[in-house]
Amino acid sequence: MAQQQMVKDERSLGDLFSELASETGTLVRQEVSLAQAELTKKATDVGKNVGYLVVGGAVAYAAALALIAAVIIGLSYFIPAWAAALMVGVIVGVVAFMMISSALAALKRTDLAPRESVESLKEDAQWLKDQVS
Repeated sequence: MAQQQMVKDERSLGDLFSELASETGTLVRQEVSLAQAELTKKATDVGKNVGYLVVGGAVAYAAALALIAAVIIGLSYFIPAWAAALMVGVIVGVVAFMMISSALAALKRTDLAPRESVESLKEDAQWLKDQVS
């Protein structure tokens, strides 16, 4: 340990700054890589929720068309056709509202900021200050 400390102390200031620059460059590349991975995951999650939103809307629309056609025809034997259409429309609308609200709530909860990278960069900045002083 003492031998290693002596060797470290004998290095020139230029060598020390060169090593610091090299380590800082490596650190920056690693941080950029971490930020990229974190943002990619968050973008994937957002994309998935947007996909659910689109599919939910399409399913709601298809359900509305099928139910309106089938139920209105069946109910028109018992109640006026306009009343049957209104009833089916309300039910399908409630289902669509629930699906879309759920997807929108999930999107609002998504935090897009690369929190881990920001924290790591703060730690790296502190480390760099400690190395220079």
